[in-house]
Amino acid sequence: MDYENSFLTRTELLLGAAALSRLAATRVILFGVGGVGSWCAEALVRSGVGRVVLVDSDRVDPTNINRQLPALATTVGRPKVEVMRERLLAINPQADIVARQERYTPETAHGFHLQDYDYVIDAIDSLKDKLDLILRCTSQSSIFNSQFYSSMGAARKLDPQQVRVSEFWKVDGCPLAATLRKRMRKAKSFPGRKFQCVWSPERCDTAQPKGTLMPVTATFGLTLASLVIKDVCQQQS
Repeated sequence: MDYENSFLTRTELLLGAAALSRLAATRVILFGVGGVGSWCAEALVRSGVGRVVLVDSDRVDPTNINRQLPALATTVGRPKVEVMRERLLAINPQADIVARQERYTPETAHGFHLQDYDYVIDAIDSLKDKLDLILRCTSQSSIFNSQFYSSMGAARKLDPQQVRVSEFWKVDGCPLAATLRKRMRKAKSFPGRKFQCVWSPERCDTAQPKGTLMPVTATFGLTLASLVIKDVCQQQS
């Protein structure tokens, strides 16, 4: 038994060989590998997803260590995507992991060839960039049929038990989602199709600084990964 199959033995017992084969062929592009995205990336690879492209322009900062997977005292100053790529290949050397130390923006969007992926995952912090990615990936005139999942705001949250999944327009009590919808209405530009979001209804004091906690951000990321895994498993062989 080769390495890839041996480390996925328990996964195969749960999901079956056909689903495992589909996961190995699945192509995911993940925007943002911070407190949410880094945990999502690891869960995908540990579950057998075969190709993951990591997009993030940031380097590891000491303030990241409380919640982000690539952030260690020994990795401060290094590009997050490079640290994550090394870690994911240490988990599965046969995986195809691409690190792109770049920022997604409306101006750079064309360079990511979103149509090449089965899943696009949004864990972006920047409001403008996040809005553009949402609208681009849900446009009715889109030339691709990628499944799209988005993380709403995980800051100022304490309780991971409140993290849930809902369609974007049904997210209630999340300041980030409310701001996105406000901008959409102002610009009269809306998603062309429904999409699922990971979010928390936990009420927070918006006057407080944007503190974050690993149990919450990691739960957001793991939930995003579970959406991909469940969707792949539900497909027909």
